[in-house]
Amino acid sequence: MIDFRSDTVTQPDQKMREAMANAPVGDDVYGDDPTVNELEQWAAERHGFEAAVFTSSGTQANLLGILAHCDRGDEYLCGQQAHNYKYEAGGAAVLGSVQPQPIENNKDGTLCFEKLAAAVKPDDSHFARTKLLSLENTIGGKVLPLEYLARARDFVNQHNLKLHLDGARVYNASVALGVDIKEISQHFDSMTICLSKGLGAPIGSLLLGDADYIQRARRLRKMVGGGMRQAGILAAAGKIALTENVERLKDDHDNARYLSENLGAIPGFNTFIYPVQTNIVYADVATHIDIHAIASALKEQGILFSPSHKAMRFVTHKDVTKSDIDTLLAAIEKQL
Repeated sequence: MIDFRSDTVTQPDQKMREAMANAPVGDDVYGDDPTVNELEQWAAERHGFEAAVFTSSGTQANLLGILAHCDRGDEYLCGQQAHNYKYEAGGAAVLGSVQPQPIENNKDGTLCFEKLAAAVKPDDSHFARTKLLSLENTIGGKVLPLEYLARARDFVNQHNLKLHLDGARVYNASVALGVDIKEISQHFDSMTICLSKGLGAPIGSLLLGDADYIQRARRLRKMVGGGMRQAGILAAAGKIALTENVERLKDDHDNARYLSENLGAIPGFNTFIYPVQTNIVYADVATHIDIHAIASALKEQGILFSPSHKAMRFVTHKDVTKSDIDTLLAAIEKQL
């Protein structure tokens, strides 16, 4: 099966499977799992934070990340397209009584600082207390520039807010920018890293911050049922993801550009209005093309993608080769 739906479909390789099978384990809720402890300590140091906590998913890591910064009746600022606002079932509001204040994203994924400033509430009992600005990098495959991150740091300092990064694909951002991950992480009070997308681990994300913050997050993790026992089996895969699968993300970016250029050459498919920065390709499809019928036909051939006429998304990852892309393109052309 060739799967372009998401980089969440990646499969662990043999080395990762062997590390999982042989990982020393203990009860992580008691703090006794040596492999989890080693991953958390290593990740905190690697990214310039005091501490880290291993979670089951990026959604859980973002939930803990917001709730550890905010109390009931507080609010956080974010983008209209932010994953932790739009695609995580309203968790912060439902489970933490934390109000999101979404701001329209600019075309490049950034948020306008003037609009953010206007959304910060005054210290008045009528309003929710604005505590946090949450950014996402990458967002829709777009990389936030380092200069923008520095301006965001200045903004939160000026308004006495905390700054959180949803770093679901933050390593795609660092590879695209050609910088060490600390050039990004240095600006944030907290950040998440998803291990199970392009980095290739089967399960897991990390939340990073200072020691007191992570202790609050660890308590919240237990509260929402996220305390895992012999989780070192999963943490072992996460460590390999971070130490061995970062540089190869460039291959995914190159493949995405190749896919975009060649898909855009097929009549009825417009990719050129969506410049490719990382591993996500978007295409508008002419309405006379029955893209849903094409998707059904290709599924029978072992090729998966999510059909849409507007901003249809393809995601490249370690289990998609250039040859696989050629197979996709040929299959689409055959259906037209």
